[in-house]
Amino acid sequence: MSATMTDAATRAAELLKGHRESIDRLDAILVYTLGERFKHTQAVGRLKAEHDLPPSDPARETAQIARLEDLAQRADLDPEFAKKFLRFVIDEVIRHHEKHQS
Repeated sequence: MSATMTDAATRAAELLKGHRESIDRLDAILVYTLGERFKHTQAVGRLKAEHDLPPSDPARETAQIARLEDLAQRADLDPEFAKKFLRFVIDEVIRHHEKHQS
């Protein structure tokens, strides 16, 4: 193997390591951000339960999905993926709210 190929492979390995470290940091940010989000949605769930409000708000969900699709487009992220992700999060929130209703 030539020195040039070794240098290129070494540079590629360093770049790969840097990308993976960034991915790991971003994964941590996502997890902590979701944790914070769920703290707020749990507070919303408790308020809804205390005031006998329904666990879901379809109008808000629709508005949130539209807002997230717009954000996704601006972030160069597939809006369909963003919509599926938010739907998953909303469904989990509703599940928690329904537990408070019981």
